[in-house]
Amino acid sequence: MYKNNYCKSLFSRTFILILLLLPIFSYAKTSEISERLKGEDFFHPVYPDKNHPKLGFIIAKRLEYQHYLGTKLDDELSKQTYSAYIKSLDPTRSIFNQKEINQFDKFSVYIDEALTRGQLEPAFIIYNQYLKNQTERLSYMYNRLVFDFDKIDLSLDETLETDREEAAWEKDDQAVRDLWRRLLKNNVLSEKINAKDSDEKIIETLSKRFKNQLNRLKQTKSEDAFRIFINALAESYDPHTQYFSPRVSENFNIQMKLSLEGIGAMLSEEDGFTKIKRLVPGGPAHKAGDLAAGDRIIGVGQDLDGEIVDVIGWRLDDVVQLIRGKKGTMVRLKIIPHTASDDSENAIIQIVRNTVNLEEQSARKEMINIDNGNKTYKVGIINLPTFYIDFKGAQEHQDNYRSSTRDVKKLLLELKEENINGLVLDLRNNGGGSLQEVNTLLGLFIKSGPTVQIKSADGETVALEDEDHEVIYNGPLVVLVNRLSASASEIFAGAIQDYQRGLVIGDQTFGKGTVQALQPLIEGQLKVTHAKFYRVSGDSTQNQGVIPDILFPSTVDKTEIGESALPDALVWDKIDAAKYVQYPSLQTVIEPLKELHNKRAANDPDFTYVANIKARRDKIKSDTLVSLNLKQRQAKSKESQQNILAIENKRRQQKGKKTYASFTDMKNKLKELDEANEAKSEAEVVSDESKAFLHETAKIVVDFIKLKKKSKIATSMPDKKVEDMIGLLGY
Repeated sequence: MYKNNYCKSLFSRTFILILLLLPIFSYAKTSEISERLKGEDFFHPVYPDKNHPKLGFIIAKRLEYQHYLGTKLDDELSKQTYSAYIKSLDPTRSIFNQKEINQFDKFSVYIDEALTRGQLEPAFIIYNQYLKNQTERLSYMYNRLVFDFDKIDLSLDETLETDREEAAWEKDDQAVRDLWRRLLKNNVLSEKINAKDSDEKIIETLSKRFKNQLNRLKQTKSEDAFRIFINALAESYDPHTQYFSPRVSENFNIQMKLSLEGIGAMLSEEDGFTKIKRLVPGGPAHKAGDLAAGDRIIGVGQDLDGEIVDVIGWRLDDVVQLIRGKKGTMVRLKIIPHTASDDSENAIIQIVRNTVNLEEQSARKEMINIDNGNKTYKVGIINLPTFYIDFKGAQEHQDNYRSSTRDVKKLLLELKEENINGLVLDLRNNGGGSLQEVNTLLGLFIKSGPTVQIKSADGETVALEDEDHEVIYNGPLVVLVNRLSASASEIFAGAIQDYQRGLVIGDQTFGKGTVQALQPLIEGQLKVTHAKFYRVSGDSTQNQGVIPDILFPSTVDKTEIGESALPDALVWDKIDAAKYVQYPSLQTVIEPLKELHNKRAANDPDFTYVANIKARRDKIKSDTLVSLNLKQRQAKSKESQQNILAIENKRRQQKGKKTYASFTDMKNKLKELDEANEAKSEAEVVSDESKAFLHETAKIVVDFIKLKKKSKIATSMPDKKVEDMIGLLGY
């Protein structure tokens, strides 16, 4: 009954399109006749599967009773779910219009009741209208591109607001269609400016993109609508609570295994783009150095000469399937870098697929010698990409099973044999891992005591303890972090900071301070946030992360990357501190260290380069109104290129290197260097930044040693204080 009534209401408005047969443009290699596309040919409504009502009810109840927040499924949560659902379908407010939104608004307080009753009609009514509008939009853009390209006037002084997240809904169909017209013009301009292609090539590229997207819409299944709707509910609790459909669940399980053969990147879907969320340390993409968090993938090609398939608007799992492949094969990604001034800037990178295994993610060491006055200081560096453990080997009590704690302990003993003066533990890009390993690793640096507090949904708080009194390294310690240091890394850095055991240097960390558990369902899996991490001081790591004692500049946009950038992220809060005893305070040396660092950074080519890139990015981000006039866009593009050239040449000049004559010269030279496998040391931004930050951190360690000696601050905790602490904690 529902299906018949629904179809009648859905098709109450008819499509009136005139079918024209015209010769295809000169770019075509055949004499086929192109037809105007009709959205109705690609639109097929979807309806709930028989298991969906029951599954929706089960998920809603589990979230209500098992999530950390314990939020009731009521009208308020219903409104949040409705808003999240609309946003997930139309994040740029370019598909629905105000009249449709007004019609949908009646569902905003009904979702809770509908889920409880096993009714999914509101979700599917909205989704089918989305499908209908999308097919109309894409067919309109295709037809205008292919048959009316000469009417796309690039000389008009029109503009387009690119940040439409909070834009007003267009009032009706006519207004939305005008927005589609300007969006198409922007697509044409981006292709023309970036690729400098002929009109025929632009028509070929974009028409193929629109046709592919239409064909994918035609393949939409009821599971797609259900997954998006239920995730709108789940993510209204917090961004890490998710429903995995059977297919997505399979991909998630593969990603959790280190044997995955691919590029080693965690991807997300945002505004029709596939976005790099995080690179797996030791993976092919991380090693190549060309990809970064925030980059958007717009095309995927196989091997050196395979066609690059446009993936804008594709489903995330379909993009993953294209990128994944056998070990040793090559994939080419066309990306819009996170530092791009607009979507017309892109690059093609090559990555050889490989297996991401434990060995590649294991801890490693190096030594940096710092000449200071009449003395050379040896600063040991331990890089830890993740907190890992061979669970099977540990459970079987194998003698040589691998873990981050075991490996770091071995490296520490080796560095002590080399008589290091200080140590840097590099946790940049470390996204977390085993909680057990954080606890035991901290035990290598502190005598004993609590390391992290975990508060569950029922309000109970449990502290993990380091019960081993042995300290492997008690010398000067600095922990180096960045925005992509998350979860377990934040627990470690926070504990070192709270105990005053060492300094934390770098960028504000990610801010993921929640714990999730996977639960099987009748179909797929549910990932639910059930606990929260707190530092021994009582501060949460959630949302805020760890604030370093000394901050380094960063090109990462905190409004795009990090917990605080995620919708409905749980808030930062505080609980009672655990019982722990600090080492002698380091507060008196922090300000002098900052002053010494700032003096060096002001004249350091790579630090000033990163600061300049950040300033450029911030300026670009605030300028969201783009011109749709070709000459103005070309001038803007040229200005952007000159800015990039000036920033790069300033760095080269400071380093005593030959500057580039032009932007084209710079691109060509970098391409030559890349082909000669020299780009990573000569022109790779992340590599330069990484090395510069590591060397500056080593210099701060030396300053730290000298200031501590001058201030007579003890490196390790006095024995009496240790005895007091042991008594206090009941050992």
